[in-house]
Amino acid sequence: MEERKVVSIEDRIPKLKQTRRKKANRRLILYLTILFFLIAAVVYLQSPLSNVRSITVEGEYHVSAEEIQTLAGITTETNYWRIDPEALKEKIESHEEITFASIDRSFPNNVTIEVEEAARIGYVQSNGRYDVIMEDGSRLEEETALPGGDAPVLAGFNKETYLKEMSRELKELPSSVSDLISEVHWEPEDGNPYKIRLYMNDGYQVEASIRTFSEKMPAYPSIAAQLEEGAEGIIHIDVGAYFEEFNADEGSEDNAGTGESSGSGVESEEPVEESGQPSGEPEQEEPSADPERSQEPVVDEPLRQE
Repeated sequence: MEERKVVSIEDRIPKLKQTRRKKANRRLILYLTILFFLIAAVVYLQSPLSNVRSITVEGEYHVSAEEIQTLAGITTETNYWRIDPEALKEKIESHEEITFASIDRSFPNNVTIEVEEAARIGYVQSNGRYDVIMEDGSRLEEETALPGGDAPVLAGFNKETYLKEMSRELKELPSSVSDLISEVHWEPEDGNPYKIRLYMNDGYQVEASIRTFSEKMPAYPSIAAQLEEGAEGIIHIDVGAYFEEFNADEGSEDNAGTGESSGSGVESEEPVEESGQPSGEPEQEEPSADPERSQEPVVDEPLRQE
């Protein structure tokens, strides 16, 4: 049999001691490292190094970024690790003009707040100032001396029911069309309490109904594009769609032009009496005729030229 090499205990003891010493040193280094990181973390959390360094607000328009930061309660002295995104979200969304908010933290010390504001539908004049009307028809508590220009002025709406219904219709309207509206006047009539008159930024007037407003008003740009350049009048979209041109020669509310439907352009005519003479020219062959014959004819629906 092969003889095994026998190592005495005296020879093994130094190696065991060296191995144990290395293990002990590694444990010590590990414990010291952990202790160092713990101390560093405590110092970091208690020092300004852990404070928020930058705050970015996105999506704001009417509500200022400073006001949103105040609502959230975040400053550059706020500890980055103590921020609760859900709590901040609730605080910001408590503002009556903000419908949604989100908070994003990005290492090392950056915070981004993104908000969505409720749409402003219009402005209603009250006591020499303007109340802001929101998309649900409610009024903001704040007032402004002048309308902001981002929404039309709503005039004559002295009943909240019709104001809220008009607000809902305006909310459904594409912004490309609503931006063309300067004023909306409520002009109820017997049998038609939903009649409204719009004054557009391009100079035209529009007669419509509140109930069908969001359904028919999107066709306005295509209707206006088919009219002759320089034409002035009223575009009717409440029943059908046609253009009624003002009588430029007379310039009176009692003058009315006639036009074809919006899809075929405009054809204006001057009212003619039974004698065949235009109503705007007196009859020269019969000087002793009844002077009423030289007056303008009365039309069924007189226009009011603003």
